[in-house]
Amino acid sequence: MLFERIVSEGISHISYLIGSGGEAAVIDPRRDCECYLEIARRNDLVITHIFETHRNEDYVIGSQELANVCRAEIYHSAQMAFSYGKPVREGDTFSFGSLVFTVLETPGHTEDSISLVLRDRDVSPQPFMVFSGDTLFSGDIARTDFYGQEQKAVMAEKIFSSIEKKILSLGDGVIICPAHGAGSVCGGEISDHPFTTNGYEKTTNRWLLAGKDAFVRARVKESPYVPPYFKKMEQYNKEGAPLLHRIPELRPLSVSEVNTLRKNGCQILDIRSPTSLGAGHIPGSISCWRDGLPAFMGWVLNYELPIVIVDDFNLSLDTVQRHFIRLGYDNVLGYLAGGFSQWTKNAQEIHTLPTCSVQQLHKRLLTESPFILDVRDIKNRNSVGYIGNAHHRYVGELSSHLDEIPRDKPIVIYCDTGYKGSLAGSILALHNYRDVTNVLGGILAWKRAGFSVEK
Repeated sequence: MLFERIVSEGISHISYLIGSGGEAAVIDPRRDCECYLEIARRNDLVITHIFETHRNEDYVIGSQELANVCRAEIYHSAQMAFSYGKPVREGDTFSFGSLVFTVLETPGHTEDSISLVLRDRDVSPQPFMVFSGDTLFSGDIARTDFYGQEQKAVMAEKIFSSIEKKILSLGDGVIICPAHGAGSVCGGEISDHPFTTNGYEKTTNRWLLAGKDAFVRARVKESPYVPPYFKKMEQYNKEGAPLLHRIPELRPLSVSEVNTLRKNGCQILDIRSPTSLGAGHIPGSISCWRDGLPAFMGWVLNYELPIVIVDDFNLSLDTVQRHFIRLGYDNVLGYLAGGFSQWTKNAQEIHTLPTCSVQQLHKRLLTESPFILDVRDIKNRNSVGYIGNAHHRYVGELSSHLDEIPRDKPIVIYCDTGYKGSLAGSILALHNYRDVTNVLGGILAWKRAGFSVEK
């Protein structure tokens, strides 16, 4: 038996390739799918089965992309009318080599969620692994809010029952292979463990220890953030995303080409650090640092206007491009050739985003009363504390709540360390806010400097 675990960084997505007897199955593949083909070739396997554990919300599933190359069959739940693939139901089995997959219907995260139980007949008829999709994670249970407030309790009850009656009943020694790890937006506090077991989750998972009633009560009160790109992912993953055939090459764009695109309408995405962007950037740029792209591009970029990437040295842009591909952004046209320095060398107009240290902010607050904007997520604000008199609005929701931000006062933005603050500052600048300052180091530096916080 061959077992490969493929991690897609940024979105904390985990897919799997399992092989036996010359055949292989892939579970929840990503859209840039050449890695599965390479693993199969290296091990003399033919990919014959592709399983989707549910209609994903946070990335584009790569099933059709992979099937287009290897001609494998795609399988997903009969509880949703997908435009492609074949439906499966409770108890359906699939065999190749010594391996048998059995389908469990495990609704709760979504109505169409399934889990796949793996047995190795050469060893034992007992379950060996369960691929739980977005139902049960290490240390957490998937979010249950996608059907609205009125359905939160219903979906919470369903997912708890799915876990208790179908997954945990397989036995304590069964290995759980989830579709996401720590940092995924599909969970709350997923543990940073590559694997877990039913027995381990029974004794350590806070939600399972709390019990069904407490879990349901807690879920009814929760309101996780819902990025706008989720709607696009739901559409693509139900109806099928456009086929790429291969990862598109990013075009190097001259200064004049970038200016033409700006005139006709485009999105300038500056992936440099807050300090670099603060010192100077192309007017109208959106600031989102490289590591923050998977988490925040879906909040601030649209799928219609072309996207132009601006960096300093244009290094490792293939990795950057894959972040876009996995979230369905096929409208990335290219990058500024020569980096931002090429823009300044050509005597082009630049804008700045003023920055300050926490010491400078503390001194300023002794004599001034700027509008202080905290753009962290609410959990971080509640657990870490906040600067006195700071107003809160999560950076992802800022564009749709500009009515809360005054235009007649200086705005001082802070976040965890300054990166989301730079993103928020660029959003405000796009909407013609002119007196905006980003606090470098954020709340972390504020506390380390010994300044007080409120809770």
